[in-house]
Amino acid sequence: MSEQKKNGSALFILFLVVMIDMIGFGIIIPFLTYFIEDLATTEGIIEFGFWIGLMLVSYSAAQFLFSPFWGSLSDRIGRRPVIMAGLLGNTVFFTVFGLSSSLMMALVARFFAGAFNANIAVAKAYIGDISDHSNLAKRMGLIGASFGLGFTIGPFLGGEFSSPAERWDIFANTIFETNPYLLPCVIASGLSIASFAVAMKKLPESHPVEHRTVSSSLNPISQISTMLGDLKRVSKMPSLGNMVMISIMFTYGFTIMHAVLVLFTESGLGFNEAENGRVFAMIGLNGLLIQGFLIGRLTKKFGSIKLMKIGTIICGLGLTLIPHVSTEYVWLAMMGVVLLISTGNGLFQPSFAATLAQNTRHAGQEMGMVMGAQESASAFARILGPLTGGLVWDYTVAKNGLLSNASAFHLCGFMMIIALFLQFNTPIVNPARSEHVEE
Repeated sequence: MSEQKKNGSALFILFLVVMIDMIGFGIIIPFLTYFIEDLATTEGIIEFGFWIGLMLVSYSAAQFLFSPFWGSLSDRIGRRPVIMAGLLGNTVFFTVFGLSSSLMMALVARFFAGAFNANIAVAKAYIGDISDHSNLAKRMGLIGASFGLGFTIGPFLGGEFSSPAERWDIFANTIFETNPYLLPCVIASGLSIASFAVAMKKLPESHPVEHRTVSSSLNPISQISTMLGDLKRVSKMPSLGNMVMISIMFTYGFTIMHAVLVLFTESGLGFNEAENGRVFAMIGLNGLLIQGFLIGRLTKKFGSIKLMKIGTIICGLGLTLIPHVSTEYVWLAMMGVVLLISTGNGLFQPSFAATLAQNTRHAGQEMGMVMGAQESASAFARILGPLTGGLVWDYTVAKNGLLSNASAFHLCGFMMIIALFLQFNTPIVNPARSEHVEE
């Protein structure tokens, strides 16, 4: 097989892997609020916002802790086995989450799902291994498109297949009646094991033995120390450190929304699980169109730095406008807000990933180490974001004036402003001349 065909096959498999990862993250979003309300009510808990944030945090906390481990392990043994281990973990813990009968069981299941999904950094490192400056942005865009497709399919499945016994007689008096959110999780498990089978047969290794390193420890405690050391090390690098901060601020602002959007649509707009799933599916679909079909052309015309800035502005505007959606034309208004959010995020993510990879290569750093550190930093932001959103919602939902149910969304916009200002200090790497050019 030619090198070009081999790389094309690998990119397709990576597309599937990241898509499955995002299905696992997104599938719970439409029904998580209702699921937590059911479990919490049986346990006498009434503050739902905190628990919704905590459930999302458990997933991201595991990614924060395990991303350096998977990144270093892939530098040591290769990318392929690490990616496949993640798919197996997904298969198990998707289903366990759907079977959860208590808040603690659900929390543990989501933690381990996040631990195995922490290999997204490895998928990005794989692309860095097989790409050069002429196709890096486009290929990062394909991975971004897989994010979009996964974030379209996941919430759609989660919404449409929740509580199936109430909609289809075939599920009456079955385990899916006593566990109303199990079916979408089982579907996700099936997709994950199918992706594993394809990867087993078709995914080649991208990181040859002669390029592997064994200097880093795989002990979990040492890994936490190494993770903090890598973050500290990267943060001291002028270009890479600034980019990590951009990622933190953008991700923090974006994930505050994850905890509170369904709380707002449920209480303010009367949406059910399926309607919430369609909202998130629209976000994912538009992101798919941008990252899959437009990002290459837009990058050639504007450059990654400018697209990052434009994306941050558009996404921040959409997040801020969520609580001001008109109830008279609710779906038309919601579609407009969703297009802003997804367009901004769709422009930002691949542009950021391509710029980070270029700067990493220019600085002569290990791709797995830097990508692992950046993913850990992003996961840390995903810890703070939902937890902040849930706490702010619980504190402000019954208030009026400056503090209200809109406060969490306004906080999202403020974080985007910080991310935007940081981007003015981001250098552009000129691959042809191998030097930094300030924009």
